[in-house]
Amino acid sequence: QVQLIESGGGSVQAGGSLRLSCLATGSTDSIRSMGWFRQAPGKEREFVARTTLLFGIKEYGDSVRGRFTISGDRTSNSVFLQMNDLKPEDTAVYYCKSEDVWGQGIKVTVF
Repeated sequence: QVQLIESGGGSVQAGGSLRLSCLATGSTDSIRSMGWFRQAPGKEREFVARTTLLFGIKEYGDSVRGRFTISGDRTSNSVFLQMNDLKPEDTAVYYCKSEDVWGQGIKVTVF
């Protein structure tokens, strides 16, 4: 069984940057891709970004493309989300996801 451990959230001024990290532990041999979703208060969960760990194929949601960068480390089964030029509408709980496993979520607040 895979567990996902997220870190790096917090509060930042608009225009600032944050970096989220997610580490997968447990039965990680089955992991092919890792990514991020987010959910703002009163809204549905939204796709943010995803990367495959072997070939580094990346996908981004329309609302973050050009501002966020996802990267993965296959050797450590980790994924990172560099978030630049943050906007108040980026405020949400960010969830790491790998295959069908979700992390507990980490809060990002942009003021």
